[in-house]
Amino acid sequence: MYGIIRKILFKIDPEAVHYMVMRRLAQGYAIAPIRKWMRAAFSVKHKSLERTLWGITFPNPVGLAAGFDKDARYTDALACLGFGFVEIGTVTPRPQPGNPKPRLFRLPQDKALINRMGFNNGGSSAAAERLRHRKEKLIIGGNIGKNKDTPNENALSDYEICFKDLYDTVDYFVVNVSSPNTPGLRELQDKEPLMRILNRLMELNKEMGAPKPLLLKIAPDLTDSQLDDIIDIVGLTGIQGLVATNTTIDRSGLTTEKAQVEAIGAGGVSGMPVQKRATEVIKYIHTKSNGKIPVIAVGGIFTAADAKEKLDAGAVLVQVYTGFIYEGPATAANICKGLINA
Repeated sequence: MYGIIRKILFKIDPEAVHYMVMRRLAQGYAIAPIRKWMRAAFSVKHKSLERTLWGITFPNPVGLAAGFDKDARYTDALACLGFGFVEIGTVTPRPQPGNPKPRLFRLPQDKALINRMGFNNGGSSAAAERLRHRKEKLIIGGNIGKNKDTPNENALSDYEICFKDLYDTVDYFVVNVSSPNTPGLRELQDKEPLMRILNRLMELNKEMGAPKPLLLKIAPDLTDSQLDDIIDIVGLTGIQGLVATNTTIDRSGLTTEKAQVEAIGAGGVSGMPVQKRATEVIKYIHTKSNGKIPVIAVGGIFTAADAKEKLDAGAVLVQVYTGFIYEGPATAANICKGLINA
């Protein structure tokens, strides 16, 4: 059924259809019988699905990755689609429009997306205010970044502001220094600036009261030596884990016509093309750290088999994004059912 609907939706501009569908989902959620049906249709509960990490019990290991609900507008509706957790953001301290449109593109032949959204969001305080008024009990992650016009030498201040704004409204934090769509952002993955940001946020975490788990989202394009640095940084700063991986700038494996891809221009690739590399990164980190670093896996997860591959590689939780767009509203439920029977 969703395959037919997807054909129709894929004829519409990707960003426009995203917000259209999410508005319809929120409208459906507001109607009690539809809300009840959504919960019944998409929620899968089983003891074997539960995961306890950082003192948080996740009802299942399948989450929605950051980038889908940037401004925390749809968390209540998304809670009824069977997700074990939802990561909002990336949010920045000040509102920003992001990059010029069009900035989101489908590659159906590759089961992929290319995006150069550029952290379009309404600011961290606005997102926090929405989260304070949510109705559904749902584990929420807060993915935080810096504003485009903030120089890298002042980036720490932006991360501090976001951390403070979201502190009482999220269950864990993810520091995003790995998006390819904010100029210079990936330079913050270098050891010295990254240590400075993470050490300060860990200090702030203690100052705020009950510390929240702090994770770092990394790019799939890091070399093994850079991954070794990341492993060292986790140990030196004491952060609680990693999210692996963000989108890739590598387009070598795409089957979509080269001229079409070149016409799209800059942007990060997500979906099936990043699947293999994301698994490799997870396995490398798990092996080199002797399994001591919890990793949330994201990248090319469409089915239960894809999720199991990531979990077998050493991930503790998984997130979907592109897979959710291609597979539809039953994605989390279908993965959970498959994991029960795996």
